[in-house]
Amino acid sequence: QVQLVESGGGSVQAGGSLGLSCVASGYTFRPTCMGWFRQPPGKEREAVATFYSGSGSAFYADSVKGRFTISQDNARNTVTVYLSMNSLKPEDTAMYYCAAVRTWALAGCTVVAGRRLDISAWGQGTQVTVSS
Repeated sequence: QVQLVESGGGSVQAGGSLGLSCVASGYTFRPTCMGWFRQPPGKEREAVATFYSGSGSAFYADSVKGRFTISQDNARNTVTVYLSMNSLKPEDTAMYYCAAVRTWALAGCTVVAGRRLDISAWGQGTQVTVSS
């Protein structure tokens, strides 16, 4: 069972930057697809960005394209996934969650509006607050 531990987040003014990190461990097979999701107050959780390690491909929600960057470092027994967030807007305010996506195929890792990804594990979440 993969364990995910997030760090980073916090409060920032609009236009600022923040970074999130997530360390995945305890897996038998290294997750092929890792992602960041967010849940604004009173709204459903949504995919923000995913990273498919098979090809090094990154996918983004339209709302964050050009502002957020997902990346991944693989160590022997851990995977660290990063989310760099620039030009933050008040509408980016949410609880952000790291997740391992249950898929071996690139098609199962893409971010498509309205489609739910098959998640095998969630992190505990970290708050990001952007003030205007």
